[in-house]
Amino acid sequence: MPSSHLRSAKTSDARAIERVARRSWHAAYDDFLGEGVVEEIVGKWYDREGLRDATREDGHVFVLAVKEGAVQGFAHAGPSAEHDGWSLFRIYVVPGRWGEGIGTALLERVEEELEARGVSTYELAVLAANDVGVSFYEARGFDRFDIEDVVLAGVETSQHWYRKTL
Repeated sequence: MPSSHLRSAKTSDARAIERVARRSWHAAYDDFLGEGVVEEIVGKWYDREGLRDATREDGHVFVLAVKEGAVQGFAHAGPSAEHDGWSLFRIYVVPGRWGEGIGTALLERVEEELEARGVSTYELAVLAANDVGVSFYEARGFDRFDIEDVVLAGVETSQHWYRKTL
């Protein structure tokens, strides 16, 4: 990832993280969830105070990719409250930067941090209709182990669960 920098997120980055999330979610999900549903989800899952809290969360890994002076992507992982283990909670890159290696660099940094903490496997969920996300994870060695139906802001869809051994 030439002329870029990976660094830990700070509380002051919440606004930039929210912007990247909003742009990425609209690009990835508008076609099957709808713009209004995407806005509702981003507003709930990426509110700035919640993001500030996530950057301070003890034991979590929250990494940003900064390129040309602006946040271009982020990744956030930590111990899962839903299962015994670790999860990649979110990883997004500004749509105009997809395919430049930013997501791969973020994922590699997260995995380095997890390995340094003694983590041997981690999991993630991705909406099944997110072809870009599904392809990204499968190309990087994740194995699908479950599919579940979910309701997001009133829309029924399904998500794939993936696991990766480090």
